[in-house]
Amino acid sequence: MLRFAVYRVEIMDRALPGSSLEIAVLLPCYNEALTIASVVRGFRAALPEARIYVYDNNSTDGTALAAMLAGAEVRRERRQGKGHVVRRMFADIEADIYVMADGDGTYAPSDAEELIRTLLTENADMVVGTRRGVHADAGRQGHATGNRLFNILYRNLFGTDFTDIFSGYRAFSRRFVKSFPAVSPGFEIETEMSVHASRLKLPVCELELDYGRRPEGSHSKLSTFRDGFRILRMFAMLVKETRPFAFFATIAGFFCLTGLLFSAPVLLEYFRTGLVPRMPTWMLSLALMGLSFVSLTAGVILDSVARGRNEVLRLNYIQLPSIFTDRPRATEAKTPSQRDAA
Repeated sequence: MLRFAVYRVEIMDRALPGSSLEIAVLLPCYNEALTIASVVRGFRAALPEARIYVYDNNSTDGTALAAMLAGAEVRRERRQGKGHVVRRMFADIEADIYVMADGDGTYAPSDAEELIRTLLTENADMVVGTRRGVHADAGRQGHATGNRLFNILYRNLFGTDFTDIFSGYRAFSRRFVKSFPAVSPGFEIETEMSVHASRLKLPVCELELDYGRRPEGSHSKLSTFRDGFRILRMFAMLVKETRPFAFFATIAGFFCLTGLLFSAPVLLEYFRTGLVPRMPTWMLSLALMGLSFVSLTAGVILDSVARGRNEVLRLNYIQLPSIFTDRPRATEAKTPSQRDAA
């Protein structure tokens, strides 16, 4: 018990400013010149030991210059879309802890320390800053409604780990960042992060934080219908990749039901008269039943493939070093000959 208590105190000390852990603040930006300077200064005050990176995504309003003058290290990503920026950030930046936020000023930099503290004390790989009052401040009613619907859909498809899958304010461990195979090109990247954590059963938690409004003159880059369609398409793709049996079984059920509907009148006529006068309808129903069988077979096979992919992802994840590793205990576990050799 004493060893555990000491270890817990050490973790708490590391969660406070001045720790030896390397912290990187990642700010993907597109045309945020109005707010990015104050955001960078806010993170500099909240996490003076952190390195702050602003990734400019083809801004045309001087975002890069404003961030540079505020003290951030500015880099560029030419492929348009937040997903491309996040993929580049996660690949390029080396740190122990990563804090990601938007550059629009809607997230309070002063909450970053609490995100990191929660990440360390809970031994989590990702902490999501859920947005308090997001439905009231979503800017457009379509955004608020879509946020509710997609969160409900997520909980029904992938589990109940998260209540706000679209939050852009998150803290990550290095193990999460370097094991995350980001493939999304746009704003659906947060959904992909959540699904990655849920499918591998990674330790995650949420922290409710205040969510502010954009200042006057700053505009959201989200399109209610265009980005909503992209997120819905991402949901379908992720269900296909992570739960292929459920995905293809649904398609098989649709084909089977349709085939039965077409075949019912033909069978009734056959049992009544012994004739099949509507041969095209009968052939169509057989084709639909055949497609149903093929789809169900594909689901069974791909389910085994998906399980294998999950095992590979999990093995890759656990091979990465963790900031929570109890290194002194590992040293004590060595045999005398191993200690002498060292």
